Amino acid sequence: MVLNEVDDGGSEQEDNRFLEPDVIAKGNILESFTESHEVQELINNLRLVYEDLTLRETALEKFKVIMDKYQEQPHLLDAHLECMLNVLLDIVRDEASPSSLIHLAFQFLYIISKVRGCKTFLRLFPHEVVDVQPVLDMLVCQNPKDYMTWETRYMLLLWLSVTCLIPFDLARLDGNISSLEGCPRVSTMDRILTVAKSYLMVSDKPRDAAAVLVSKFITRPDVKQKRMADFLDWTLSTLSKSSFQTMEGAIVMDGMLQALAQLFKHGKREDCLPYASTVLECLDKCKLSESNQTLLRKLGVKLVQRLGLTFLKPKVAKWRYQRGFRSLAANLQFSTDGSCAQKTDDSVAVKKEEEEEEEYDIPGEVENVVEQLLIGLKDKDTIVRWSAAKGIGRLTGRLPKELADEVVGSVLECFSFHETDSAWHGGCLALAELGRRGLLLPSRLPDVVPVILKGLTYDEKRGAFSVGSNVRDSACYVCWAFARAYDPLELRPFVKQIASALVIAAVFDRDINCRRAASAAFQENVGRQGTFPHGIDILTAADYFAVGNRANCFLNISVYIAGFSEYTQPMIDHLVNMKINHWDGVIRELSTKALHNLTPQAPEYITNEVLLKLLPLTVGTDLHTRHGTILACAEITHALSKLAEENKRSITSYLDEKILEGLKQIHLELSRRQLYRGLGGELMRPAVCTLIEKLSLSKVPFKEDPIIDGWQWLINDSLQSLHLVSSNARQQIKESAVSALAALCNEYYCTGEGSANPAQQDELVKQYISGLQSHEEMIRCGFSLALGALPKLLLKGKFQKVLEGLKRVTSISPETVSFAESRRDGLKAIAKVCLTVGAKREGSPTEYVCKNNIAQIYDMLLNGLNDYTTDSRGDVGAWVREAAMTSLKEVTLLLTQTEPELIDADVTKQIMCCVAQQSAEKIDRFRAHAGSVFLTLLYFDNPPVPHIPHREELERIFPRSEAITFNWNAESQAFPRITQLLGLASYRYHVLTGLTVSVGGLTESTVRYSSQSMFDYLKSIQNDMDAMNIFCETLLQVFEDNLLNDRVSVPLLKMLDQILANGCFDIFVAEENHPFPMKLLKLCKEESRKSKDVQKLRSSIAVFCGLIQFPGDMRKQVLFQLFLLLCHPFPVIRKTTASQVYEMLITYSDVAEPDVIEEVMTILSDTNWDADLSFLRKQRNYLCDLMKVPKPQLISKNK
Repeated sequence: MVLNEVDDGGSEQEDNRFLEPDVIAKGNILESFTESHEVQELINNLRLVYEDLTLRETALEKFKVIMDKYQEQPHLLDAHLECMLNVLLDIVRDEASPSSLIHLAFQFLYIISKVRGCKTFLRLFPHEVVDVQPVLDMLVCQNPKDYMTWETRYMLLLWLSVTCLIPFDLARLDGNISSLEGCPRVSTMDRILTVAKSYLMVSDKPRDAAAVLVSKFITRPDVKQKRMADFLDWTLSTLSKSSFQTMEGAIVMDGMLQALAQLFKHGKREDCLPYASTVLECLDKCKLSESNQTLLRKLGVKLVQRLGLTFLKPKVAKWRYQRGFRSLAANLQFSTDGSCAQKTDDSVAVKKEEEEEEEYDIPGEVENVVEQLLIGLKDKDTIVRWSAAKGIGRLTGRLPKELADEVVGSVLECFSFHETDSAWHGGCLALAELGRRGLLLPSRLPDVVPVILKGLTYDEKRGAFSVGSNVRDSACYVCWAFARAYDPLELRPFVKQIASALVIAAVFDRDINCRRAASAAFQENVGRQGTFPHGIDILTAADYFAVGNRANCFLNISVYIAGFSEYTQPMIDHLVNMKINHWDGVIRELSTKALHNLTPQAPEYITNEVLLKLLPLTVGTDLHTRHGTILACAEITHALSKLAEENKRSITSYLDEKILEGLKQIHLELSRRQLYRGLGGELMRPAVCTLIEKLSLSKVPFKEDPIIDGWQWLINDSLQSLHLVSSNARQQIKESAVSALAALCNEYYCTGEGSANPAQQDELVKQYISGLQSHEEMIRCGFSLALGALPKLLLKGKFQKVLEGLKRVTSISPETVSFAESRRDGLKAIAKVCLTVGAKREGSPTEYVCKNNIAQIYDMLLNGLNDYTTDSRGDVGAWVREAAMTSLKEVTLLLTQTEPELIDADVTKQIMCCVAQQSAEKIDRFRAHAGSVFLTLLYFDNPPVPHIPHREELERIFPRSEAITFNWNAESQAFPRITQLLGLASYRYHVLTGLTVSVGGLTESTVRYSSQSMFDYLKSIQNDMDAMNIFCETLLQVFEDNLLNDRVSVPLLKMLDQILANGCFDIFVAEENHPFPMKLLKLCKEESRKSKDVQKLRSSIAVFCGLIQFPGDMRKQVLFQLFLLLCHPFPVIRKTTASQVYEMLITYSDVAEPDVIEEVMTILSDTNWDADLSFLRKQRNYLCDLMKVPKPQLISKNK
């Protein structure tokens, strides 16, 4: 929160409290105008660039960029302003300067004035008597309708507003006016007034400058006497004739209101007072408050406050409160005795001043003005409310004490419950203004402080969102203003309340700007008041940056602050009363976790007060309150159980029978009232499941209680009805139910001998295994994870059955091919049950991972790595592959640590190769996960994973020092390392398969880095015939194994095109009819035969054209295939083939004789390949004759 001090004289300053955080953070970083020479050069070169549009716009944009850097520190320009101004005005004053150059100069002048501010910059403009006529003449010559040159008119109007302040009667300038024949002489005064009036009604920026000109010009002594009344008549007449319901009317009214507001701001009171009543009456008739134009309403409020200030004598209220001292050091060393003495002296002085205060009659119009400003405080737009608040502050400062107190009372009426958030916001701004100006006497603080405390927590729900963040922010502003306005002794009675409220807002507010505003207000109070308990310590923990992270505020900072006893109970009360029933579910959950963390600070208060208050609300009527209180009861109980465990006590030492019964009744009551159904049930189910989990973890004594069966029913029902709930809530319900099941089984299903009740065990496991065969995917997901969550005592003797059930879930059948999520959860469950039962080589397969079932487990997990299912959501098989890799890692590390003999060398090789393949594929997230699993297995040392092939070479490619920092997400880092695995025999096939998908993919960065890495590897072995042969054999094997598998074959064709084009197979060109290109041609023919996939056919054409580089009979076969495609049924394929063959003949000109090639290329380029096929076949056959290739024969289809 950035708050500007505004001097009591009432000058308006920009409200910076809503600036972006990063803008605030980057302020004050420049030390000087470092680009002064560059800017000077730009300005000096204007005469050279103005004729060229490109150069002109480049210079202008460059100047804008440089100047905009100094928006926040414009004072750095001051030393250079005069120099820049002089050069630009020389251009403007030069009669030889063309209009485009003059306009460009004015554009530069406008940019400077925008950055430095008009008031400062205009002082430097020449304003001698001799400047009036030239500026006026130049302005008269302008075309108000030329919207491309508005900067020129804007700056000329401002310049004229300075020059017209010359201390001579304007009539002296009229001596040289020559009248044209038939035209009357027009005085300079009238000319200026005519120009100003005309520009008050334009629709662009010069209107604002015209209002400034009017305020300066009309208030001149000579003009005031002759023209002020007429001008005001014209203005009010124009206002009354205009309507804000039309665009033209709104523009005219804007200009008139700006002119009047500026006039009553700069004019002397005695000059303006005679007209104030008339203007106010006209303004009332305009009914601007009914307009939907924000700026008009703001200008109306602004003008009203100016009129009010005109009615009242300009004096500083003698009754206002004045703080004794403002030294921060004095506040920090605040002494009660010294303050008391200071206070006594101040009160005596104030009393004397009050007695001396002169009384005078307050005009009746002031009541109307105050009323309109109070209405402005409730406006729907912030800028109107802010203007009204400043008006209230300025006006109250000129009123007698009794009337001022009435105004304060009226402002306080904005805070009633039937008022909107806009009224609360406007009221807070007004209170801050009154307090900052010393107009809110300490006697009013008992009325004001409770209102501000309510404002700090104001939050009103509106449909799916809430309003009130602006109210809370402005309430922080009030606290900030009070810190600067009042003596510490005045605020001492309210310190505890304000400190607690600001800390709560800084830590627990939903919005980041409110938390930061509260932190800033707290900091101001600590510095100015010096009475906030533990202020410096809290500020250190909850500074501007720390409160930026909401989770950090709720879960960490709050714990530290609650360690100070003054804040503990208020923070807990706020969470209980305001946050656990919040409309935002994220806030409710964070609040309950915060209560968990704060419970150790006040366990007795939590137990005796909070829990007793929460229990009735858990079965109340409001859904959000029920949800929050159930979660709060769960978290508090769990926190109390941890506390009891630390103190070696039972949970019942904190929770009596009444509380335990209340916790038990939550589920029973919700079930009886059927509150688990419908949309409300989507919140209730996870909440009660969380309650079950926390109560189980807390070891609440409910063993053998009927409530356990009720809880078990809820968990089972939640898992069985997952397909009936919305997709947004599924994951949370599933996770909370599974977590609750694990905790419930561990605590309440264990008999005294450490085993489970056989009947319960059979029923539970049987129910879950049967659920795995459901036709609903979500039910499979739920029961798979439920089996994975079962404790060892329930899996004892059932392990093999569970594995068989999970095997059916993870296998793909025609009916379940789209059930990727259930396969993913099934694979996760396999790893979990394996980790739960443990490994024992010679153990029973019904109880342990052993030699009889390990092969089956690995088969299920490895099959998951081949799941490439796709649907409308994309590559959903990636979820399955990710889960399979994680599960393989967990099971392998379990066996490595317990029974390494169970790990077969072939299995390890399969795991490492398949994971390496995944780490070479195209999706960044899954490639990164695969890389992480690969390096974890490679570098696991406790003990090392056995049988990893090429371990030494892998450790050289992936140094151990880089294992943690290596970024697999970055293609530029991952692919150069992965392609090195092509040199390792065990990994070559799988890595090449993965790289194929990446090199032939669609993502530009993936294709670029993967293909570059592939080419680099091929170039490194290009002269090694044995290595090239091995690579080519592997490539052919990958092609053959994935024939007609479009996921691999289409990218493979694209990759082959790139490899052939880059000359990576040049070593085979020397030998005619080499077997590699022959086999490659055969596979390409097989892949593209009868295909209707345009993408695949285009890639095949490119590969065929690349294969022409191999000499021998090969070329005839390639040309035959290409000429065959010249008469393909798809015109796009015919055109693509013709184009590619044309380019091929240019590249490989040795295919035939030069004259033949020239004729063939002519036919290819001149033929319309969209024509009829019978004609195209003749052309194609002629090409075959030219190239001595057999003509393709039409085969008649059998009926």
